[in-house]
Parts: sequence; structure tokens; C-alpha cells
Amino acid sequence: MQGFNFTEYIPEKDDRSPFEKLLPIFLELVTHTSGDVEEALEWMRELDKAHNLTTENYTIDDFIEDLFEKGYLREPGDGTGGGLTAKSEQAVRRRSLDQVFGKMKRSAEGGHRTNEAGKGDEPTGDKRPYRFGDSTHEIDFSNSIRNAQVRGGIGDFSLFEQDLEVNETEIKTSASTVLMIDISHSMILYGEDRITPAKKVAMALSEFITTRYPKDTLDIVVFGNDAWQIGIKDLPYLKVGPFHTNTVAGLLLAMDLLRRRKNSNKQIFMITDGKPSCLKVEGGYYKNSFGLDPVIVNKCLNLAGEARKIHIPITTFMIAEDPYLQKFVEDFTEANNGRAIYTGLGGLGEWIFSDYERNRKRKG
Repeated sequence: MQGFNFTEYIPEKDDRSPFEKLLPIFLELVTHTSGDVEEALEWMRELDKAHNLTTENYTIDDFIEDLFEKGYLREPGDGTGGGLTAKSEQAVRRRSLDQVFGKMKRSAEGGHRTNEAGKGDEPTGDKRPYRFGDSTHEIDFSNSIRNAQVRGGIGDFSLFEQDLEVNETEIKTSASTVLMIDISHSMILYGEDRITPAKKVAMALSEFITTRYPKDTLDIVVFGNDAWQIGIKDLPYLKVGPFHTNTVAGLLLAMDLLRRRKNSNKQIFMITDGKPSCLKVEGGYYKNSFGLDPVIVNKCLNLAGEARKIHIPITTFMIAEDPYLQKFVEDFTEANNGRAIYTGLGGLGEWIFSDYERNRKRKG
């Protein structure tokens, strides 16, 4: 008779210090407050009252003191106005990486894989006959000697070119990526916080690329009424504004940045709720928040086609469900021959990381 045997659940002992237990909560709150330390600490005090995060022996005030002593916060009097340090900014990025990428199955360490085999860097486990020009380092001598023995039989040993086998390898490439993030007001409309997950993904992707693929480049472009480039260190402080969505400005800046990059593999990832509503024109802005304006839409489609001509694929991560907006994204994707992913905020990070690995192709 088959069945299940149940044993008493004994939780693992948590050997972390009080500071180590509170730090992840603080880093999460700082992300939601866009780097506002005072607001994050106010939230921590409220959480402490509701859930008893601290004890009489270690209070929130003790935690704050440790944040300064351990280099996570700057003193207000050091000429910088206080706030997060570079150490805490990196800690926020690493936490985002753990939250987003930690859910995914990690592949073998190395460079980006391509769909091509040949002279490369990483063994695939496959073998092929030796070809003139192959490096001697690639020869599988065990298989080659066995082939010679099978061919020659018992007797004098001889090794000929036709006996040689080499280890097949995969080519590792470098890539240049621009991540575009929509910071228009619609990214926080209707009580749904879309900007915090987008920001987390950007921080995780930046930490992932700089640590795993240091030869790759990542540029981050935000777009509202206008578009501008921000640095990795600026990501924790990113917030939406009272902006429309100038997708055209974002695409123009992204394409300009990629034209300057020497890598042959270039791509754009765009996180948006899908509705372009603004153009910069002489003397100001042309805005239309009602529906899809054909003037604005056509500009976007033209740029999608232009990016296709210069071999820059665009992957659009659509985080809204409106059918008419999805239709625009479909037309945009067709013009670029890119890819559209309609994703909830929960799965956004996994899709981006999967696509980052997937889009590694060697261009001849």
C-alpha cells in the first residue's frame, strides 16, 4: 500500500543578526520610495509597530545607527546632503537581481550562446571530424586514437588526419543593449504601480550584465515628454512624472546610442504600457491622450522600420491589457520584425532575462 509519510515541520534556524534581518526590508522600501531614505524609515517604524520587527535590545534607532556605521547611509553634513551611498545602491541592485534572476534556472557560466557552432569558446559536448585550420587544442585525442585503432586493427599504430575528431564549441559574443523605460504618468494610474517592477528589472539587468558579461554594454533610457539617458547608479531614484509618452524620442535616443557602439549585436528592450501620446515639435509638444493618434503612431512605426534596416531588433514588453494598445504593439513589432511580449508585472523580469540570453546571435 502506497501513501505519504508526514513528519513534523521544524523551521530552519535563522542565524542572521538583527541588522541582517532588517536590511532586506529597508532595501525593499527604499526601492519603493525611489531612494527617499526618510520615507523608507518611516515605513519601517510603522511596520515595526504592526509586526514587531525589532526588540528592546535592538531597535529601529539601533538599525539606523548601524546603517551609517556600515556605510549604507551618508551623513548629512559630508557635503552630499545625506542619503544612500554607492554601497547601498549596489545592494539594492543585487537584491533586485536575486529577486528576479534567482527565480530562473541558471545556465552554465560563460558568454552568450549563439545558434552557430564552430570555432568558439565553450564545448558543446558534440564531436565532428577535423578540418584544416582547427586548433590542436580542440582535438579530442581519446576519440582520435580510438578511431585510429579501429581503422588499423591490431598491429603498428598510425594516426592519420581522417582519424582526428575535434570538440565542437559555441561562439560567445558581446552585445550592446538599450533598456527603455516608460516613466509617463500612466505607469502609476488606477492604483497599479508599474514603475517599481520595471525599475527592479532594470537594476537586476544592470547587475547581471556588469557581473556576468562585463564586455557587454547597457544603456538605460527613460522617456516621458522627452527622453534622456540615466546611469545605473540613478536607478534606485527613478520615479514617474506628470508626463505623456514620447516613444519617438526614446527610440531616437536609443538608436543613436547603439550607433556609437562597436558591438555587432545590438538590441532595444522597451518596457511600456504601450500608448504613445506625445511628440516634440518646433516650439513645444504635440500631445494627444485620447486614443491612438495616427500622426504619433506613424512616427513610431517609421522608426521601428528604420531600426530594422540597421539590424536593431526591438523587444516590447507590454504591461497593459487594452486590446487597441496591443494592436499598436503588434503593428510596431511587425514593422521592426522584432518581438512583443504581453506580460504581467510579476513575470516581467523572467521574460527580459530569457530574451537577453535568447537574442545573442552572431551577425556575419
